[in-house]
Amino acid sequence: MATVFFGTVVHTKSFSEFESFESGFLVVDDCGKIIGVGQDYQAWASNNPTQAKGLIEVKLSEYQFLMPGFVDCHIHAPQFAQLGLGLDMPLLDWLNTYTFPLEAKFSNQQYAQQVYQGVVETTLRCGTTLASYFATNHLESTLTLAREAVRQGQRALVGKVCSNCNSPDYYVETAEEAVNATVAFVDGVRKLGSPLVMPTITPRFALSCSKELLMGLGDVAKRFDLHIQSHISENLAEIEIVKGIFKTSYAKAYDDAGLLTNKTVMAHGVHLEDDEVSLLKIRGCSVAHCPASNTMISSGLCDVQRLVSAGLHVGLGTDVSGGNSVSIQDALLRALDVSKHLDFFKKQNIRGTGVAKTQDQNYIPLKYKQALYLATLGGAKALSLDQLTGNFVLEKEFDALLVDVSIVEKPLRRLSVDELVERFIYTGSDRNIVEVFVAGKRIKRG
Repeated sequence: MATVFFGTVVHTKSFSEFESFESGFLVVDDCGKIIGVGQDYQAWASNNPTQAKGLIEVKLSEYQFLMPGFVDCHIHAPQFAQLGLGLDMPLLDWLNTYTFPLEAKFSNQQYAQQVYQGVVETTLRCGTTLASYFATNHLESTLTLAREAVRQGQRALVGKVCSNCNSPDYYVETAEEAVNATVAFVDGVRKLGSPLVMPTITPRFALSCSKELLMGLGDVAKRFDLHIQSHISENLAEIEIVKGIFKTSYAKAYDDAGLLTNKTVMAHGVHLEDDEVSLLKIRGCSVAHCPASNTMISSGLCDVQRLVSAGLHVGLGTDVSGGNSVSIQDALLRALDVSKHLDFFKKQNIRGTGVAKTQDQNYIPLKYKQALYLATLGGAKALSLDQLTGNFVLEKEFDALLVDVSIVEKPLRRLSVDELVERFIYTGSDRNIVEVFVAGKRIKRG
């Protein structure tokens, strides 16, 4: 049945444009699409008498609001099993000590099912209506992740990870095996028949892939017009190794293989050179900002304002388990922290790894409404799915959260619309997300 929500409705229309409707309305048809939104319901009903008939009415309390669902542009689903472990290590040590041994276990289908059921359940509980998942090298268990996202009703991009070098002997495949398994994975996901779950080409990172493998994956992406995800310029040691192998920049290594397209999202981008930023912009690529893992693994501080100013689409990623939380609301807070740290470094002309290179007294840190954009519409744009989701535009699908800031501790006074949002961003948690909707279907009920 079609539904109309009455109450506070908020979303973003761009990086700098936040829109809210106090005492507003939002109408979702029985196909899960938004057919009405705004301030004046009576005017909408008068202009749409047929659609206004027989609507189920949902009235929000003064402490509740509707917002778009969170988008996680970068999360390693198998690493949910090691959340919070090994985070005092640099990237390459952490991979060899914790991550590669863990991911090798996903040849066991029962184990994969247990972990993947848990990660989808938990991300949905935390309000992630769209996730871009890395899985492992294993075809069958990666299909298990895709099936689990379909079963639980989460919108997702799912990638079979590919790596054929510079990884442990027990966790590599040949370039031919990786490409063939990727094609089989694409076919397997499409046979699931769900419009919510799509395959994405996933070279682990340039360091673990030969030129032959990267080019093979670029060919598959082009042949089937697929999304692409990987890592770029996360860690200084990693960057130098990539340059040594490919004799070019990190970004050019991917570009030479045809992997930089308008459907490509690259995680991190902490240390991108100016010419790499320009190349990503020309190709229409996006960046997944992962503030938690960049901090935890001591990779550096990514300047989001620089990337946005250069014209790149930027979303947020939890980067579990380099990041220690599956919550994009937590990633949103970390993004604000990092931006304020950069503001201090730039204004004080402090030099160091991953921070400002020159003094900038005009630097402006992220505001919470801009961070909300990164967590919603910005993420949808970064994943090239903003035509479907990310905000409350007519004919988009209703991927949404019903938030109640009175859960746990009720405010002592009535809050304005901005204060409701700010209260949730700075003090909220998954307990404040009382309902989650994907394509109009209620996934979580409070």
